[in-house]
Parts: sequence; C-alpha cells; structure tokens
Amino acid sequence: MNNEQQHALLRKMAQLMKSGLETQTEPFRETEKEFAAILDELRKLDANDVEAKMVISGFVDHPYGPDRQRCMECMYYLVHREWCDLPELAVPVDADWWCRLWRI
Repeated sequence: MNNEQQHALLRKMAQLMKSGLETQTEPFRETEKEFAAILDELRKLDANDVEAKMVISGFVDHPYGPDRQRCMECMYYLVHREWCDLPELAVPVDADWWCRLWRI
C-alpha cells in the first residue's frame, strides 16, 4: 500500500467511526485465549474488509477506558507509519484511536 492509499484508507476509517459505526469494544479481552479468539475471527475475513476488521476489533476514534488507552501506547503501533502492525489488522491508525486488541 502506497502512502496515498494509506491516507485514503485512514480517512475512510475515520469517517466510518464519525458516522457511528458500532464496534465490539466489549468485552475487553483479559486472557491470551480471548485475545486469540478475536484474532481467529479476524483471520476468517477478507484482508481488504476493513469495516469488518474495525467492528470485530472494537475500533473507536478516541482514547478508551479509565486509563485512556490509545494506539500510541500499543505495542503494535508503528509511530512513523501511523500503522497497526498486528498482522491480523494491518491497517493505518491514528495515534488517538483505540481497539480491544490494545497491548503494552
């Protein structure tokens, strides 16, 4: 994906959330088994089905939870690319977004 395509996809994702896309923010996975179950759901999707990826992984366009977690502090976030490097997601993300696959 080139830089222009990445920015277009980022804008599309932002618009989906702004338009009220309902995602599965809960339950937040507490165990490795729950984390793996979400990854299994994502693996069943077409790699280009970004909207379904967003729904299953629980994307929101703002920091989330009592600790105000956000992509910026997630171990999968690539700062210089504004990218989620979790292979099952592999999408552009804004630093202030969050999903339930968030990890330190």
